[in-house]
Amino acid sequence: MLNQIPQMNRLVAIIFYLFFSSIYAQAQKSVFVSRSNPVIPGWYADPEGAIFNKQLWIYPTYSAPYEQQVYLNAFSSSDGVKWKTHKHILDTASVKWATKAIWAPAIISKNGKYYLFFSANDVHPGEIGGIGVAVSNDPGGPFTDYIGKPLIGTVENGAQPIDQFVFRDKDGEYYMIYGGWGHCNIVRLKDDFTGLQPLKDGQLFKEITPKDYVEGPVLFTRKNKYYFMWSEGGWGGPNYRVAYAMADSPFGPFERIGTILKQDSTVATGAGHHSVVQVPGKDQWYIVYHRRPLGEKAANHRVVCIDKMYFDEKGFIKPVKITKQGVGKIKLK
Repeated sequence: MLNQIPQMNRLVAIIFYLFFSSIYAQAQKSVFVSRSNPVIPGWYADPEGAIFNKQLWIYPTYSAPYEQQVYLNAFSSSDGVKWKTHKHILDTASVKWATKAIWAPAIISKNGKYYLFFSANDVHPGEIGGIGVAVSNDPGGPFTDYIGKPLIGTVENGAQPIDQFVFRDKDGEYYMIYGGWGHCNIVRLKDDFTGLQPLKDGQLFKEITPKDYVEGPVLFTRKNKYYFMWSEGGWGGPNYRVAYAMADSPFGPFERIGTILKQDSTVATGAGHHSVVQVPGKDQWYIVYHRRPLGEKAANHRVVCIDKMYFDEKGFIKPVKITKQGVGKIKLK
């Protein structure tokens, strides 16, 4: 009997290992229900919203000090209420040149692949870092470094290479707008997203900075108009906000029209760094953004929320009412 104890201990150890491994695997793809704002639990910011295969996806920054902000999670839902967590879709282990601060993801799909653009290292002149791109066959990852180096790693026109947003224009060309430190550039991407190619006027980097721009650019079209949106103020403070402009071209000129997203003393502060989601085939729009809960002072204590976004009869964006109740179910099918 005594001779059997070590073998029994090994058996028990194996059973415990399999049990906890199963729990861990479930946690990696945990499912949760959220019927109000914040729409996902935990400290997250800079959310990129997208719709792939009739699923709403949110790709946020993990909101933490730069040295801890070394991975990205994603969240998906078929109705905006029941969500699935996709853990560590990208981290610094798979991006050799990124050592800290992976943040502000942007994503686009092309030819069955998903391209995730990200900022890394909070780069300054003379340092390695900037805007990278990763690729996957699935919107939930895992993503791997696509070109093995920054796509943009230098400061051009005064714009720090961060906060990228990628879009496909009606002519089929892919463009990226990006920039921190109060400057925004537009660039034209190569067809395979491995680099840049000159714009039609010959420039590689064209500045399109509107008045009061700070960071977090977004560009979309509605009824043949280009809407350029950006964040103003300091991301760590209560007055962070979103403004916008309109033009007939993705190159502007973009004249500031007004603020459409800001704090509400009864709901939250620091509302900004957003993205915009349109339900396919419908004039139905949502703004996905981060904000800081009332009473929170720490800069990284930010949460992701969704609210409705409306336009008036002239096409101007109405000021967004930030809410605690959120938007509830979203019909995507």
